[in-house]
Amino acid sequence: MDINQPLELHREVVRPEYIDWNGHMNVAYYVLVFDHATDELFDHVGLDEAYRKGRGYTTFTLEAQVTYQREVLEGDPLRITTQLLDHDHKRAHYFHRMYHAEEGYLAATNELLSLHIDAGKRRSAPFPDDILARWEEIHAAHAVLARPPEAGRAMGIRRRPPGGPVDSGGSPDV
Repeated sequence: MDINQPLELHREVVRPEYIDWNGHMNVAYYVLVFDHATDELFDHVGLDEAYRKGRGYTTFTLEAQVTYQREVLEGDPLRITTQLLDHDHKRAHYFHRMYHAEEGYLAATNELLSLHIDAGKRRSAPFPDDILARWEEIHAAHAVLARPPEAGRAMGIRRRPPGGPVDSGGSPDV
């Protein structure tokens, strides 16, 4: 796997149970699909089930934001990419993009900040050296990538300037 690009660790198909009364994937299931991608990322760096059970550590999500770009429908194939934006000795800041796997359009994004936890104490704890080295390897490779325009966005209502169009920032103008 080429880590000089966003990681492509997860693919999924929109299941019938993910569909809401609007006929497209419900917001909760976007988060679920992104959570599946996070599981794949953590497995990739060594924070897998064996690590959690054997060493007694886990991760908690501290913050998350989702942007919805285009709807996806039942049966649509999804491709998730992941870019590591930053990390330190206890935290990882990463960014998922959800694409329609056949048509290629960006459907949604998910920015997350996770914290490494000593499961027995329920307190934050430093990553062990082997896991920290893996984060550092990925971060060094991803440091040259452009920062996603949706990363770090503030949420709010954008107002139209008098007499001019509004910059929607990639979100629908509603």
